Amino acid sequence: MTAGPQEAPRYVVSTSADATTVLRRLARGGWATREGFALAETAWDMSDSKLVLFGKVPDVETVHLAVLAAARGTGVVAITDPTGEIGRALIADLGRIGPVFKDPDAEPEPSADEAVGQLVPEQRALLERLANGETIAAAAAAEFLSLRTANRRIAQARDLLGVRTTREAVLAYLRQRDGR
Repeated sequence: MTAGPQEAPRYVVSTSADATTVLRRLARGGWATREGFALAETAWDMSDSKLVLFGKVPDVETVHLAVLAAARGTGVVAITDPTGEIGRALIADLGRIGPVFKDPDAEPEPSADEAVGQLVPEQRALLERLANGETIAAAAAAEFLSLRTANRRIAQARDLLGVRTTREAVLAYLRQRDGR
């Protein structure tokens, strides 16, 4: 992936050994790891922290903690049976935030069409406004976002789309939107 903000990884694996494989790879990639899913930090948006929380998920309360941590922008490596009731619930809830990986050895890169499909509505709205000729500042104001948040969302979209510039991100978005 390109430099800049990176979407936090989300894994649901069945064994501690699988979790260790994932955590080692993420640590080599610059992610800090911490056991447990509770977050004491006061800042809501943790996406800039490059923090991955990990641990066993034995019950619904732990599912809620893991999903809340992922929603706040941390990575999650959950150890539970992905085919069991708890595992299926966790995968479904994490899947609403973004892609969830069950294979500890693979993190597939999305195709351009899949990547555009993974953009959150806020990113789509910003790219649409940029495609219509608005500046980032004007697009941010129109979407009721701070300029900093808009720039961060656009950087995340660039990273997800695998492009280096905002112009390339807008073009990738337009190609997918127009079905080219």
